[in-house]
Amino acid sequence: MRERRRRRRRRIIIGSAAVATALVIAAGYFGIAAFFRDHFFSHTKVNGWKIGGMDLEEAEKKIGDSVEDYLLTIYDRDGGKHHIYGMDIGCCYVPDGSLERILEEQDSFSWLKEALKPRENEIPIPMDYQEDLVAQAVAGLDCFQEENITEPKDAVIQEGEGGYVVVPEEKGNRPLQDKVLEKVKQAIAAGDSDITLEDEDYAQPEVTQESPKIKDTMARIEAYQNAVITYEIEGYEEVLGKEQITSFISLGEDYSITLKEDEIEKYVQALASKYNTYADVRQFQTSSGDTIEIGGGDYGWIVDKPKEAEQIKQDLAGGVPVSRELSYSQRPFVKGKDDIGNTYIEIDYTKQHMWYYENGELVADTDVVTGNISRHNGSPDGVFKIVYKESPSVLRGEDYESDVTYFMPFAYNVGIHDASWRNGKFGGAIYKTNGSHGCINAPLEVAKTLYERVEVGTPVIAYYREKVELTAENAKISNAFSYVAPETGN
Repeated sequence: MRERRRRRRRRIIIGSAAVATALVIAAGYFGIAAFFRDHFFSHTKVNGWKIGGMDLEEAEKKIGDSVEDYLLTIYDRDGGKHHIYGMDIGCCYVPDGSLERILEEQDSFSWLKEALKPRENEIPIPMDYQEDLVAQAVAGLDCFQEENITEPKDAVIQEGEGGYVVVPEEKGNRPLQDKVLEKVKQAIAAGDSDITLEDEDYAQPEVTQESPKIKDTMARIEAYQNAVITYEIEGYEEVLGKEQITSFISLGEDYSITLKEDEIEKYVQALASKYNTYADVRQFQTSSGDTIEIGGGDYGWIVDKPKEAEQIKQDLAGGVPVSRELSYSQRPFVKGKDDIGNTYIEIDYTKQHMWYYENGELVADTDVVTGNISRHNGSPDGVFKIVYKESPSVLRGEDYESDVTYFMPFAYNVGIHDASWRNGKFGGAIYKTNGSHGCINAPLEVAKTLYERVEVGTPVIAYYREKVELTAENAKISNAFSYVAPETGN
């Protein structure tokens, strides 16, 4: 009985000890939990600073003390780094409740679970600063020093080899102080450790290669340059190409586009010099088998320069390639380099003989009588064309009037006609003393053949084999090869 009471007493003592121990542990647990209601868990860090075990005031003081070591790194557009130090701008920490929220969000009763667990936090570190010191610090950055600054350049259109080209804009590196200062102030206020300057923080070119002004102008230039003109000239290759067209374009400072009319006129003059055959000195193989040199007259191609210049401007304005003929004010009987061809009348004044070839075949030839050399009425020499045909016709001069059956003028009022008064006598030296007033007298049957077969426009090649000087008015007006202005005695 007594033993039973001792065992009961021992159990009561042990139970009481256990309860006491539990109460002590509970008191300790809740005491620590109470501590962490207003203190940060042991392994808490904020932005890398250790604040474990600190209360809010202590943590804020530590952060505030650390703000003096604040460093803002500014990365410029070229990758350069620039620094602003907290001590230089009067930085001080301005709590914004972020730390307090971390503390409030702690479950203090979880302190045991959190005892060894690191708690990393990133929060804004808002700061106050002295604005004048920040402005000075920004102005003192290397990127704001004039010797380090390259100004932005606008994109421009320039004439280069092969045409007009766009020279792209250059960004330069001039930062905009107001924008950078505002960006720095925002970063400092937020406690950011770095910022990067963007295009918006720099002075920009006003005109870029994508600007409508540039693109529209280049489109108009390219339209002109694309309007290549291929001239349809038999036996030749002539192209008004991009390079030449470019030389016609005038680009104003305001990017207005005009055409240089003087350059177009020079080009057209070059075309005329190359392709005009009017009055050209030519090598001509005679029916006698030799080759003579003859020029003058009014036969051949004549480029209509004003019309061609105007047509070029219209073609360029069209902006598309064009294939066409030159503009002519006069065309020969035959196209191509050899515009005489193989259908023509040949008159050898020296031999007093005339031939007519049709498609290379001799149709007619005859002795003739031409202008009276002794009376200064020598027939005009040169390369001419049949102007018209008339049958019958009356030939009139100052002191004569003659009826003829067939008349085919080729040099002013000088032409080929029959001459019944010659009584069948033609050729020889008659022309030297008893020649005509300039016309070519031919037998009736030959004149008839020519009249019936020769077309208006047919070339007439007339020449002397000896040197002569023609002074008659018809030689002057018809641009005779051997025309010499008479001496006036002045």
